[in-house]
Amino acid sequence: MTRIMLRLALQGLKDMGLNPWALMLTLAAVSLVAFLAGLFLMALVSINHQLGTVRGETAFQVYWRPGTEMAVVKEQWDGIQHVPGFVQIKTFTPEEALRALGNRLGRSPRGASSLTKTFPTLAEKSPLPPTALVTFLPNEADYDRWMEEVTTYLKGLPAVERVAVTPLRDELGHAWRKISHFIMWPSIAFLCLVLALVVGNTIRLSLVARAQEIEILKLVGAFTWYIRLPLVVSGAAQGFLGGCFALTLLHFVHSHIKDVLNFPPLMIEIQFLPVSITILLLVVPTLMGVLGSWTAVRD
Repeated sequence: MTRIMLRLALQGLKDMGLNPWALMLTLAAVSLVAFLAGLFLMALVSINHQLGTVRGETAFQVYWRPGTEMAVVKEQWDGIQHVPGFVQIKTFTPEEALRALGNRLGRSPRGASSLTKTFPTLAEKSPLPPTALVTFLPNEADYDRWMEEVTTYLKGLPAVERVAVTPLRDELGHAWRKISHFIMWPSIAFLCLVLALVVGNTIRLSLVARAQEIEILKLVGAFTWYIRLPLVVSGAAQGFLGGCFALTLLHFVHSHIKDVLNFPPLMIEIQFLPVSITILLLVVPTLMGVLGSWTAVRD
């Protein structure tokens, strides 16, 4: 029995070459539909990646303990500038912080001097801590993980007493991250459905030319599975090959257009399909090739 099924499967692969033009047109149709679906999904994945990546600035206010040696603090200021996403740092020594406070209180350049006159002990040594306002522009898809890593790094610096975070994230990206799963998965499901219907009907119609052969096999008393097995193998092979051709073409196109929009101010890098969607573009045409061939032979 196994030998018979194997022979029928090989016969199905050989029968694909009986009508080369029909085979080429079927593969072209399947490949084109899979390619267009993949191209749209590639655009959708790129948009999702772009909007899902945080582009807004995030500010960290870092406070050191009062009395910390400035040599240590300045060394840490230099180290902060090597953190990924760093934009700028605005630093205040205790004396500069006191002058800034005095200017704000007095609303004039003499505010600091009037403050030290009111409190003479401040003129000798400022009680304010060294501080730094650090701005980052994260380019990370996982913003929360990046935020946790940077906050942990800053809090772990020696003599740091407190870290305050002020995220200034872009509203569009924030809104997209909330609704993306309501858009992505329905879109993927819809395109897979369209791909399935078109591929299934294309392969089924390609078997019209073999309708007479199928009728003859029925008349001589061949079992339905005996008739179906070569057709199913042939349909699966055509669907799989069409998916492979589509992915090859997608990879070729992606290699030529991935940096087309990667310039200021857009800075959009077109992403290739993730592994899960790549597998779908192979599995869906293959399964629909099987289903289309199976339903082409009625009991």
